[in-house]
This record gives sequence, structure tokens and C-alpha cells, in this order.
Amino acid sequence: MTRFFLATTNDIISRKERHSIGELTGMKIIFVRHGHPDYINDCLTKLGHEQAEKAAVRLKDEGIEEIYSSPYGRAYETALHTAELLSKDVTKLPFMREIKWGSSDGKEIYADGHPWDTSLYAISLGYSLMDEEWTKMPLFANNLAFAEIERVAKESDEWLETLGYRREGANYRVTGDNTDRTIALFSHGGSSSALFSHLLNLPFFYLCRALCPDFTSITVLSFSDEKGTLTAPMIEYANDSRHIKGGKASYEM
Repeated sequence: MTRFFLATTNDIISRKERHSIGELTGMKIIFVRHGHPDYINDCLTKLGHEQAEKAAVRLKDEGIEEIYSSPYGRAYETALHTAELLSKDVTKLPFMREIKWGSSDGKEIYADGHPWDTSLYAISLGYSLMDEEWTKMPLFANNLAFAEIERVAKESDEWLETLGYRREGANYRVTGDNTDRTIALFSHGGSSSALFSHLLNLPFFYLCRALCPDFTSITVLSFSDEKGTLTAPMIEYANDSRHIKGGKASYEM
């Protein structure tokens, strides 16, 4: 299945180059999904390590100052490739572990609550994923994922405040003095979609359909660094996996 990614040029200009000509300032968060996994043993396969190495080479000129990761092995191993190339440490963020889904009360739930299957089923029934009323209906409302989404939202705000961005309503107040930097965060399809849902104020299940990340795909959000002002993240590009696709974008789960 082919899919699109957001980008302004065929060859993405690195942040270091763009910053050198004064084109942008502020914090940039580079989100990377883990490489091809062995889910049973929570680690990367040989292919996954090859993908992670290619992602590291892709990211080496982005001016990354800090590297964060889900505590799960498949994400941490992916992060290590970039960390070793850049001689950086990896800080684990427990809240970015993959989210859980399933029935919260033992009652029937569609597709065991699997978010991506659920979003496709909702579409097949004619529901708009932008209207969350359908999630309150039987077969959907008792999904463990909802509590997980709230957890990611709450704990991600606590993390972002340490980086100089305090949540106020739907936006973020720039409170820090050192917000002009680039960080990388390696995680999962579910936990990253939950975080994007909160950051971008978009429904989680909509993002499950709109942003289905390929292995080691890269999504970049940037924030203003004008202290004291309210800001919202800007999408620089999304789900770019050309480093493992020979210049082509595709989709795999």
C-alpha cells in the first residue's frame, strides 16, 4: 500500500543547515517509531537493526542534543543506533511505553480493542473519525486504550514542562530559557499516536488512520521559542520512511 508523507522538498534540509541561515528557532522533537520487531521477545529483528542503522544515518545531521526512548526493548534498541552514532546517552521515558488496549470490563469489544482495526471498522460503518461520539457506543466505549491515552497526555505534559513548555488549555506556554534545541524520541505506533492526539488536539482514532507509521518512520514537530507566548506545534513532516524505502514512502504495521 502506498502512502504519503508531508515534506516541502524532495531532499529534507537538515535543521542545522536551516538554523545556520536563521530560518527557524525553537524546539524540534523528532519522533521515530521502532524498527521491525520481535514482539514476543521485545527486541529488534535483524531487519529491524538494519532499519535503525539507516534511520541513525538519516538523523546524524539534525543537530540532536538529547535522545529519549520508550523503556520497551524494541524502541530502546532503535534509539541506541542513533545514540551510538552521535555519542549520546538515551533517557528512558516510561510514559511512552506502548499503550494497552482491550476490554476494560470483560464485556465484548470490537477486535479486542485494536485501535487501527477499530478505526477502519468505524469508517466502514460510516462514522467520522473526527466526531468521537461513536466511541461512546457499545463495542467501543469499554476500550482500555482510553485510559492509556489520558495517561500519555498527563505524563507528556509533565515532561514537556521540564523542557520549557507548560500546557494551558489546548496550547503551550513557552516558559523555558533553553528551548531552542532538537531532541529525538523513539517509541511506538500507539503511544506516539496518543501523544500526537494530545499535542495536535485531534482525535486518537483519527490519527490511527491518518498517521500509521512505518518502521523507523520519522515525524517532526516544532515549537516556537518566544518566551512567555502561547504556542502550538507545527508539523514539519510526517511518517517519512524513505531511508528504508529507497526514496519511496510505504506503509507496514
